[in-house]
Formats: sequence, structure tokens, C-alpha cells
Amino acid sequence: MTKIQKGKIVSIHYTLKGDDGEVIDSSEGGEPLEYLHGAGNIVVGLESGLDGRATGEKFDVKVAPKDGYGVHDPRGVQRVSRDSFPDDIDLEPGMQFGADDPEGDSQTIWIVKVEDENVVIDMNHPLAGKTLHFAVAVHGVREATGEEVAHGHPHGPHGHHHH
Repeated sequence: MTKIQKGKIVSIHYTLKGDDGEVIDSSEGGEPLEYLHGAGNIVVGLESGLDGRATGEKFDVKVAPKDGYGVHDPRGVQRVSRDSFPDDIDLEPGMQFGADDPEGDSQTIWIVKVEDENVVIDMNHPLAGKTLHFAVAVHGVREATGEEVAHGHPHGPHGHHHH
């Protein structure tokens, strides 16, 4: 039986819950999540918990914030002028936008609150600072193709991929 290790394409079904037990995300009822193990496609804590597992295994993985979406950095929450956003967009909390940081690297920002003249944004991922509780079922493990390894992600059935 093929074990999960670096360079394998892994497909899993999962349910992610927070500390309060509320479901945050789940693949149940849909296609399994497929990723290239060892390529940073999923949070490091979940990837570590999958190491050495095999098809058919079901288990739970608890991921600390530092191994998930990081520790929440209060400096990431900022108030910016409403003029920083396009006029034709009706801004709402929860929306996300791409922005360039001071070094010119792109990052995602989330809108926390919309005020009359300002918008409160958060550069932290919404799950930063949260312990993640995954219930996982390994659906499949296979060898990655050379192209998948070179691109750093799976290409799905019949070589279809999204670029």
C-alpha cells in the first residue's frame, strides 16, 4: 500500500472545525481535495499529520496556529481611506482583495469593517491565530507526474489543470 510522502499526489476528504466545534470548511458531498505532498499546497500542520498515512485511513489532526495560518499579528489590522478602493464596488466585511505590500509583493487583505470614510482591513488570514481541527479520510495516494512535480501541484484527471 502506498504511503503518503513527499512527491505523492494525495486526495483527502476533510472537515475543518474551530475550537467551538463549528464547521469552517468541508469537502464532504463534493470532490476530494487533491494536493502534492511536500509542495506547500496545504497548511504545514495538516501535511505533517498526513505523513506516512495510507488510502482508507481516517483520523483527526489538531493544528496549532503557528502550523496553520500563523499567529494573528495585530499590526495587520489597519484603517485605510475608502478612496483606496474602487468607487464602483459595494464594500462589505469578509470581502478579500489583492494588494501590494511595501516591498511590492502581492498579498491578500480582508475587509473587517466599512465606515463612512475609512475601511478597516486585516492582512492576517481569517484563520490566523486559530487552532484548526481536521477530521480527515485519505481517499487516494499516487505517484506525481514529472510535470506535476515541476509545477508544484496536481493536474487532475486526464492532465487537465488550471493555470
